[in-house]
Amino acid sequence: MNVRKILLSVRLVALCGFRLQAEIIDRILATVGGGLVLQSDVRAVVRFGFVEVPAERNALQWAMDRLIERRLMLIELDRYGPPEPDRAEIDRRMHAIDERIGSGERMEAILRETGLSVEQLRLYVRDDLRIDAYIQQRFGATFQPTEDDIVAYYRNHPAEFTRDGNVVPFAQARDDARRAVMAQLRDAAVREWLSGLRRRTEVEILYLPPR
Repeated sequence: MNVRKILLSVRLVALCGFRLQAEIIDRILATVGGGLVLQSDVRAVVRFGFVEVPAERNALQWAMDRLIERRLMLIELDRYGPPEPDRAEIDRRMHAIDERIGSGERMEAILRETGLSVEQLRLYVRDDLRIDAYIQQRFGATFQPTEDDIVAYYRNHPAEFTRDGNVVPFAQARDDARRAVMAQLRDAAVREWLSGLRRRTEVEILYLPPR
């Protein structure tokens, strides 16, 4: 998140005299190019469904890694100043969030829990749209899989092409298989790009969650 929060508060406690006791209300998990990744940021992206955590993964670690990658991408985007996303598209995504998690009291409860305002949530959505547009522009039409690649994917992933217990014939499944291969190639290219960004950017992990 772009908004920085107060990280520690100290309260005065009277127990056989006065002493200071630190009360942690947030924690810096990492720094990326001078920007902070906070534990509250991680909580927010999970609660709002921006990051899906695989069942076998540590939720804090997984979401923190995704936020580090996101910060790396935003640093790169800011170098080129891509156009602002359409306001109507931001509204559509905000509406989708509202439908997914529930509006009214539930939305207010998550906003209070994560320390976000509605405007800060809109800024997060806006940056997501900027990232999506940049990745599509940079990697969207780059990869053209061969016919052998498409056939191999179809044969190696029969479950993806099974309908009502039967594997769909290749002729009918070819377009879906082709899109899946293109997505794989694009994801691999994005991973390589992120690795390069991380090598060029100072990233410091300050907190490792318990295993």
